[in-house]
Amino acid sequence: MAADNSSSVTEFILSGLTDQQELQIPLFFLFLGFYVVTVVGNLGLIILIGLNSHLHIPMYFFLFNLSFIDFSFSAAIVPKMLMSFVSKKNIISYAGCMTQLFFFCFFVFSESFILSAMAYDRYVAICNPLLYTVTMSPQVCLLLLSGVYGMGVFGAVAHTGNILYLTFCADNLINHYMCDILPLLELSCNGSNINVLVVVIVVTIGIGVPIVAIFISYGFILSSILHISSTEGRSKAFGTCSSHIIAVSLFFGSGAFMYLKPPSILPLDQGKVSSLFYTIVVPMCNPLIYSLRNKDVKLALKRTLGRISFSGKKF
Repeated sequence: MAADNSSSVTEFILSGLTDQQELQIPLFFLFLGFYVVTVVGNLGLIILIGLNSHLHIPMYFFLFNLSFIDFSFSAAIVPKMLMSFVSKKNIISYAGCMTQLFFFCFFVFSESFILSAMAYDRYVAICNPLLYTVTMSPQVCLLLLSGVYGMGVFGAVAHTGNILYLTFCADNLINHYMCDILPLLELSCNGSNINVLVVVIVVTIGIGVPIVAIFISYGFILSSILHISSTEGRSKAFGTCSSHIIAVSLFFGSGAFMYLKPPSILPLDQGKVSSLFYTIVVPMCNPLIYSLRNKDVKLALKRTLGRISFSGKKF
């Protein structure tokens, strides 16, 4: 019976961010600008880390993967969102919707756990600097990265599988600019408390476990920094963590605000605005945060631009 009902809905209509016609074109160019900055920033950081051998250390290995996740995350969401501003009906097939949901969940979980891996890297660098190269060996980094993407697959399969069990009867208008979990739950005609419980449990794992790991890491980091006698040493130690703390605050703050509050407190229309932060703002800001506040990245950029200009002069 469920299969018959669900098969009757072969496509969904995404309502988009707003239904006010006068805002469609300005918002299209605004978010197109955000997307261009996101693509250029993250691809630029990926290329920069790849080309400069002095950045081939664990910290930048994880930053490389963070940029890859942010770039891919944005590519899975924003192009379809931009269509909603210029199309009369922004239609997405059932299979396309489930695919977008899968990759959305995969990259959200991957970003959560890559941020916790980066916190662990900072903990080792500050609390055990003499053992850093041994503790953060290439094998350990690859093991951590496999855990990051493994949890990404877990989150994507759990959430998408949960939604695939739902039945969509007649209404196919998703009150969002993407195929997100909560709007799909609201749209279904057989959603139960069990489906909601699955979402709460999986989201708690995806947000709770990385947050606990990050807090533990920074607890040890803070304790270690307070034992540094020189002001310059403390300032340098805090400086190596500041970019990561900003990125963590932006991502987990917006994600928790969206998913860890009951719908009665945060209606879906407000939730759409909240989700803009972790789907668009965070992937755009991360490369800016790490490049503008990082001396090594700025030095690598100068060297790379210098090599390019030197090569140009030779021709």
